[in-house]
Amino acid sequence: MTSVAQVPVKRLSRVGKRPVALPKGVTASVAGTRVEVQGPKGKMSLDLPAQVTCAKDGESLLIESSALGRDGARLQGLARALLASRVKGVAEGYIRQLELVGTGYRCEVKGQIVTLTLGFSHPTQVELPASVSGNVPVDSKGTMLVLTSADKAALGQIAASIRDLRPPEPYGGKGIRYRGEVIRRKAGKAAKGKTK
Repeated sequence: MTSVAQVPVKRLSRVGKRPVALPKGVTASVAGTRVEVQGPKGKMSLDLPAQVTCAKDGESLLIESSALGRDGARLQGLARALLASRVKGVAEGYIRQLELVGTGYRCEVKGQIVTLTLGFSHPTQVELPASVSGNVPVDSKGTMLVLTSADKAALGQIAASIRDLRPPEPYGGKGIRYRGEVIRRKAGKAAKGKTK
C-alpha cells in the first residue's frame, strides 16, 4: 500500500487572523518588515519574522503569513501577539508591583538605580533599563516597588531579576514577591513535632 505525500497548505492562526485595533491616540507606520507604533506612553518598533507581512486597514493592523504548513499559523500568531503587546504598551503601559516581606526589608529609587536592603551584609543595587521607571509609594514605607514601562518584555525581565535576588521562601514567607502572588507555605520541623 503506497502512501500519498501530503502537500503543505497555508494555515491561519486563530489568534493571528484577528486584527490589532489601534486605540485613540496611537499611530502606526509599516515599512517593509518593520512596524512602528507611537502613543502617549512612548514609541516602539517590531521587526516581523520572515514570511510575515503587516498591512494597515483603517484603524487596525492585519497580520498575514506566507509560510506553508503549521509554521504559517505559528509565525502569524507570534507576530500578532508581539504587535498587540506593543500597541497596548504605548497606549496604556504595563505595571509590575513587587512586595518586600521581611524584617528590615526596604527599597528606594534614585533615578534609574534601585537600592534594596534584603538582609545581606550590604545593600544591593539594581540599575533599571532606560525604558523602565520605578517608584516607591510613600504609604508603603519602602516595602513596595512599582515598575512601569511600555515594553512588556523589558519590564518582566527586570522584575524577575529583582525577585531572584531574594525569592520568597516557603517557611516564613520572607522575600520579594509579585503583588497578589500566592506562596505555597510549608510547616517547619517545629510544627511537625507539636502534632505528635
